[in-house]
Amino acid sequence: MTESVATPAFRCGYIAIVGRPNVGKSTLMNALIGAKVSITSRKAQTTRHRITGIQTSERAQFIYVDTPGFQTRHANALNKKLNRTVSDTLTASDVILFVVEAGTWGQPDQQVLDLIPANVPCILVINKSDYVKDKKALMPFAQKVASLHAFAAVVPVSAKQRFQLQYLQDEIEQRLPENEPIFDADDITDRSEKFLAAEIVREKVFRFVGEELPYTSTVLIEKFEQEGNLRRVFAAILVERDSHKAMLIGQKGARLKEISTQSRLDMEKLFGGPVYLEIWVKVKSGWADNEAGLRAYGYE
Repeated sequence: MTESVATPAFRCGYIAIVGRPNVGKSTLMNALIGAKVSITSRKAQTTRHRITGIQTSERAQFIYVDTPGFQTRHANALNKKLNRTVSDTLTASDVILFVVEAGTWGQPDQQVLDLIPANVPCILVINKSDYVKDKKALMPFAQKVASLHAFAAVVPVSAKQRFQLQYLQDEIEQRLPENEPIFDADDITDRSEKFLAAEIVREKVFRFVGEELPYTSTVLIEKFEQEGNLRRVFAAILVERDSHKAMLIGQKGARLKEISTQSRLDMEKLFGGPVYLEIWVKVKSGWADNEAGLRAYGYE
């Protein structure tokens, strides 16, 4: 008589990815799920929404929630809303990934760590570990940060190089609750294509304008239509001043054309079909410090 081997129970849960701005949270989530659903930029404060990325294996469904970096500057309505998003996400998660940059620790990191509830398993993720030239220095740094909280695990990774991501996923899976999957196996995000189109354009704004443009700019999709496999997208970039508008347009419209071209190529790759894209720039002063306006522009 052969003994039956019990099949491990399926696990499913929400994993919050938190950390100070620009430690690679969005890059990490995109790498974990194998698709680009959260925007990345070298400029801090690019992620503004709670963005869900989904990855399903035979044994588990990982529902990653990429949060805005906790804001310590500019106490306007936008930043207050972003910080509430971070706090709300932490309390509703099954596992937390606290992401820091290898070799770098400061007050902004500590401020995020102070928000992490003691009753939720938290994994310390030391990102950009490939950037550390002296690998011997990584261990004392990890020990220093690990001493500040009762972390469930400590995992050095490189999101860009995909170093130790499978090990990180194994650590996460062990701590997810036993649950049936919430999303279909082939879902990669709960966000609409319209939302993702706006995020793609916003990423290109940050990438091509960089430090010249204050971070108080946003993108509004005014029309999103689908005809068969073709998507028609009409987007407006909102800025606060005429000088910002001139920066975005560039000489003879060159910069706006580059933003449009690169945005369209990314949309076609993500949506799997041709995209017709029109982008224009509008001046809307004070939008980032107006609660009603923020809700109108999709900030929860």
